[in-house]
Amino acid sequence: MQARGERPSAEDLERIRAAGRAALIRKWTEDLEAPVAGLVTVEAVRSHLIRWVDRRYGSLSYRLVQVLTGHGYFGEYLHRVAGRETTPVCHECGAPVDTVRHTVTECAAWGPQRHSPTAVVGGDLSLSTIVGAMLDSQRCWDATASFCESVLSHKEASERLREDDPLADPLRRRRLGRRRRQSHLLPPLQ
Repeated sequence: MQARGERPSAEDLERIRAAGRAALIRKWTEDLEAPVAGLVTVEAVRSHLIRWVDRRYGSLSYRLVQVLTGHGYFGEYLHRVAGRETTPVCHECGAPVDTVRHTVTECAAWGPQRHSPTAVVGGDLSLSTIVGAMLDSQRCWDATASFCESVLSHKEASERLREDDPLADPLRRRRLGRRRRQSHLLPPLQ
């Protein structure tokens, strides 16, 4: 059509968009059937994929993504993946392993913050249940996002204090980015 200089009709455009969307959903579904990483996240989202894509509310914040992926200020991640902790211990309550599940469902330090998502999601705060509830209503999405923001911002602030501690293990001290490492090479400002 366009090769002949014709403009596609609104119906043609809608059909093309629908076919493209269906192909994309099929590809994502196939990719989620055999994940190579992020198994917990994939398991939580896979059964809700169409609802996730079709939702009309809720945006992903930095801290919400940390909870959904497990890549954040969790002792297990900082120890096993980032290599920033000597152990996966929870710095808030002393539990031997600090994971997303521990933070969201068990850690006593976050009991007060946990009331809001528990009130709207229910007692089961597993990742799959949380994702399903977030897709059921904007109220659940907002309660979950607020919980993640509150808890992860506190965990981040605590992490920064531990990094800045002059007595901290060198493994856990804040690492400077390339720019900050090379700033000594710049001539001083006059």
